[in-house]
Amino acid sequence: MSSTSQFALLTERRFLPFFLAQGLTAFNDNVFKQGFVALVVFVGAIDVGISDANFSLLAGALFILPFFLFSALGGQLADKYDKARVARWVKFLEVLLMTLACAGFLLKSAPMLLGVLFLLGLQATLFGPLKYGILPQVLDGEELTGGNGLVESATMVAILLGTLLGTWLVGLPENSLLLISATVLGFSLAGWLASLFMPALAPVDPALKLNFNPFTETWRSLKFLASNRTVFLSCLGISWFWFFASMYFLILPVYVRDVIGGSTAVYTLLLAVFSIGTGVGALLCELLSRRKVEIGLVPFGAIGMTLFGLDIYFALPAASGNADLTMAGYLATDYGWRLTIDLVLMAVFSGFFIVPLFALIQQRSDPSRRSRVIGANNILNAVFMVAASLVGFALSSGFGLTLPQVLLVTALLNAIVAIYIFTLVPEFLLRFIAWILINVLYRVRIRGIDEIPDEGAALLVCNHISYVDALVVLGSVPRPVRFVMYYKIFDMPIAKQVFRWAKAIPIAGVKEDPAIMTRAFDEVSRELKDGNVVCIFPEGGLTRDGEIARFRPGVEKILERDPVPVIPMALQGLWGSLFSRRDAAEKRIKIPRRFYSRVGLVIGKARGPNAQAEELEADVRVLRGDLA
Repeated sequence: MSSTSQFALLTERRFLPFFLAQGLTAFNDNVFKQGFVALVVFVGAIDVGISDANFSLLAGALFILPFFLFSALGGQLADKYDKARVARWVKFLEVLLMTLACAGFLLKSAPMLLGVLFLLGLQATLFGPLKYGILPQVLDGEELTGGNGLVESATMVAILLGTLLGTWLVGLPENSLLLISATVLGFSLAGWLASLFMPALAPVDPALKLNFNPFTETWRSLKFLASNRTVFLSCLGISWFWFFASMYFLILPVYVRDVIGGSTAVYTLLLAVFSIGTGVGALLCELLSRRKVEIGLVPFGAIGMTLFGLDIYFALPAASGNADLTMAGYLATDYGWRLTIDLVLMAVFSGFFIVPLFALIQQRSDPSRRSRVIGANNILNAVFMVAASLVGFALSSGFGLTLPQVLLVTALLNAIVAIYIFTLVPEFLLRFIAWILINVLYRVRIRGIDEIPDEGAALLVCNHISYVDALVVLGSVPRPVRFVMYYKIFDMPIAKQVFRWAKAIPIAGVKEDPAIMTRAFDEVSRELKDGNVVCIFPEGGLTRDGEIARFRPGVEKILERDPVPVIPMALQGLWGSLFSRRDAAEKRIKIPRRFYSRVGLVIGKARGPNAQAEELEADVRVLRGDLA
C-alpha cells in the first residue's frame, strides 16, 4: 500500500537515505564550485593565470566534459550492480575528492582545484543515472510523480543554498579557506553516511558486460534511446528545459547588473525565487496529477514558461538606467515586483514541465536498461546546455541583441519547440486539453484509478451516456487511451484530425460497412499487441433513456483474439447534461441547466480474458449504481 502523501516518503527507509544522499551531493557540489569561483573572481585569493572570463569558460567546460565521456558508463554500472551499492561507491569517491579539495584550498593550488572540478563532474555523471533509475525500483507507480517532485525540488533548493553558502564562506574576513574546506569535507561525509542506510536493490541486468569505450557505448546508448519514440522525445523535452534554464542562469547575473541596475542582493533574490519556484512547481505536480504520471501537465508547463518568459521582456525591454539598487530599491521600482512574479511563475511552470517528463521516462523505459537511458539523456542535456552558451553568445555578440531581446528570443523559441514536440507526440497536448476541459466543465470524482495498470495491454469497457464520455475518460485515465468510435462521428469535419491525433479507431456495423468493421478489429488487435490501452463502449451507441443497454458481443471477439485483462468502468452524473440525449428524448430545447456539476468515473476490478459481455454489463451496472 502506497503512502497517502509524497511527504510521507520522507519517513521511509526505501526513500529517505537516497533523498538525503542526492540532496547533499547537489548542495556540496555547489558549495565547492561557487566557493572556488568566488575565490578566483571576487576575492582574488587564488591565481589561475588567465582572465576571469576565460576561467569561467574553462571551469564550465571541465565540469561538463565528463557528461559526454562517462554518462554511458554510469548507466551501465547502475544497471549491472545494486544501485544502493553503486551510490555508496560514488559517495565515497566524493569524500576522497573533497579531501583533495581541502588540500587545494589550503595550498591555494589552482591546478589541484581544477582537477577536483573535473572529477566532481565525473562523480555527478556516475550518480545521475542511478539517481533517476532508482526511483522506479523503490516507488509504486502512483508515488513516482511525487517522488520525482521531491527530488527535483530538493535539488533546486540544494543548488541555491550551496551557491549562497559557498559565496558567503569565502567572503568571511578570517579563516575562509579553512571554513570552506571543513564544510565540503563534512557534508561529503554526511552524504556518504546517508547512503549506507539505503536498502539493497536487485541488479536489473547483472549479466551486462561493461563497455569502457566512451564513444562506442555512448553511440549505442543514443541509438537505443532513439528506438523508443516516446522516451526519446521526452528526453528531448528535458534537454530543452536545460537549454531554456541555462540561458537564464547564464544571463541573469549580467542582466541584473546592466539591465535592472541591481546589486548582488537583487541577483541573490532572483536566483532564490527561480530555484524555489521550480521546486514548488515540482511539488505541486503530485496534487495536480492525482498521484499519477500526468503528461497533460507538460503542455501546461510549456505554455506558462512561454507566457511569463515573454512578460519578462515586456516588463523591462531596455536598460533601466539605475545602478546598484538594493533589494528594497529594486522592489520599489515600477518593474521590480512584476519581474519577480514573472520569474517565480515561469519557474513554477518549469516544474510542471520537467517532472512528468522524468516520470514518463522512468515508467516507459525498459527496466533492464533504464539507467542507460538516463545516461543517454544526460548526454543530450549536456549537449543542449553547451548549445545554450553558444546560442547566447551568438545572439548577443554576433547579432548584437540586447539581453532583454535574447530573453525574448528564448521565450519565442520555447513556444516553437513546444509546438513541435506536441505535433510529434500529440497525446501530450490532447491530454492537456481533455484535462483542462473536464475540470472546467465538471467536478470529476474518480474512484478505483489504481485498477488501471501502469503498463501492459488492457481493454476498458464503459457505459455510454454523452458525447463527452471519451473526453472524461481521456482526462481521467493516466495512460494514453485508444478509443473505438462510430465511423460517422470520426469523419466529422475538423474533428477528424483531432481523432487521428488521438489514434481513435473508427468502426461501423457489419451491415453498414463490413470492411471498416474488419479494419477496426485489426487495429484494436494491433494496439493491444503493442501493450496499449483500448476503450470501447459496448452498448454500441449513446443511451436514449439514461439506462445501460445490452452489451454487444464484440468485446468477446476482441478478447478471443487478444486475451488481455478487461476493466469495467462506469460514468455517473452525465445524463441530463447538455451533451446527453435527455432533452431530445423529452423533446426539450437543449439549454445547459447545470454548470460545474459533479460527475463520477468508477473503475472496477479487472476480469480475465474469458469475461463475457453479460458479466461485464452486470459489473458496469453495479459500478454505476443509481447515478446515471
